[in-house]
Amino acid sequence: MSDESPESPPFELVGGEAVVRQLVDGFYDLMDLEPRYAHLRSLHGPDLGASRDRLFWFLCGWLGGPQHYTDRFGHPRLRMRHMHVPIGVQARNEWLSCMQEAMTEVGIAPQMQSRLAESFFQTADWMRNQEETTRMGSFKSGD
Repeated sequence: MSDESPESPPFELVGGEAVVRQLVDGFYDLMDLEPRYAHLRSLHGPDLGASRDRLFWFLCGWLGGPQHYTDRFGHPRLRMRHMHVPIGVQARNEWLSCMQEAMTEVGIAPQMQSRLAESFFQTADWMRNQEETTRMGSFKSGD
């Protein structure tokens, strides 16, 4: 079986731990340095070290690789663990844009980027916990 077979998990197809680490580091570097991600950056503490590690551990398992996160902390319970962070449409969109840019920078294949972007959107949208106001009124995440 080749590494490119349909049965291979995304973890292997993107290049394993080394590439996932590059992806996470690229994501946090962009978030920390680029003004267009200022809102997203403001939702994090001054030191991004723990966030980098946790996202790396989580993504390894989420992509079908080693379960570093669950081995350390148990079930991710993403929404519960982020409930203290105000996540609205702007934060979701900045997270997705920053991740897309990081995927491009580390050279993840366009087809894999599309596949991951769809899954990232579903998860990021589900993580929203702030009511949004539109011309038609207010709605909460999941409405």
